[in-house]
Amino acid sequence: MLKTASVPDGEKVAYWNDAVSRALVPMTVTPRDEGPFDGRIASGRLGYLQVCTMEADAERVNRTPALIARSSEALVSVAVQVSGTATFVQDGRRAEVAEGDLVVCDTTRPYSFDYPRRFATHVFQLPRRTLGVADGDVRRVTGSTIGTADGVGAMLLPFLARLASSGADGYPQAVANRLAGNVVDLLSTLIAERAHRDGADADGRSHLMLRILDHINRNLGDPDLSPERIAREHRISVRYLHRLFEGEETTVGQFVRRRRLEECRRELARRGRTTPTVSAVSQRWGFVNPAHFSRSFRAEYGVSPREWRSLRTDQDAPAVRGAEPQGG
Repeated sequence: MLKTASVPDGEKVAYWNDAVSRALVPMTVTPRDEGPFDGRIASGRLGYLQVCTMEADAERVNRTPALIARSSEALVSVAVQVSGTATFVQDGRRAEVAEGDLVVCDTTRPYSFDYPRRFATHVFQLPRRTLGVADGDVRRVTGSTIGTADGVGAMLLPFLARLASSGADGYPQAVANRLAGNVVDLLSTLIAERAHRDGADADGRSHLMLRILDHINRNLGDPDLSPERIAREHRISVRYLHRLFEGEETTVGQFVRRRRLEECRRELARRGRTTPTVSAVSQRWGFVNPAHFSRSFRAEYGVSPREWRSLRTDQDAPAVRGAEPQGG
């Protein structure tokens, strides 16, 4: 069954803020109106897909850089507006979201939702790494409304709505994994459709970029991974490799370092009987110099690796009945 948390009239808004942050990702939720506040949230899992339905009074939702630093994994969210309206802002773009619209949200960058009146929404979260699309493509579709009258959106919306209403936890594991894979395939196709509506990938550069990104992700632990080696493996020049990454608004080296840091952040957040040292984790993901790793980690997330591990320990302490903690 779906895990449910509700906030009846008179209870503290802090309870709702905590429930939403644990069911989705850390964020601040502020009611727009004075007086009693009511909100309900139900969450469940479908393989590696997190399925959440939220209904609440008018509110503002913000995900800030400080909150992003507390998250252990890069996630992509798809929000389906069931009722009410919203204003969604990310990556410098502003989208007016109406009933039946979709928006794609990257949890690794700041964003906000403003709901002017009572609303309901389905939110689907999945690991960013499962999509297999370029970062630049995801960035091109955030902060904009995706209609469902035609294209892939017309297929994706009823599928997501049915999954949310049928109870994600009711499927056998094998079926759940297959359904989650179908969501990933449709969402990846939707992102590609929206990001390249002008046919910009006709020359095959997009497909080459996907192979390069897959190669990098599979070899992050190799300290010798370099632009020269990547270019040689794909039989292209280093200069052309750098040109490909211009579309990602980053450099090859910066992308490799960020991906390594993401994996270190994710592993340092894990809890278990045996906890690897910070040095062991950094070496496993290709960092040779522990001091360089610590400086890079702090520059990216605003805290040291050890401080990050301590933050995750505090956050993992159960505090909200019925809302499952989720990393993101």
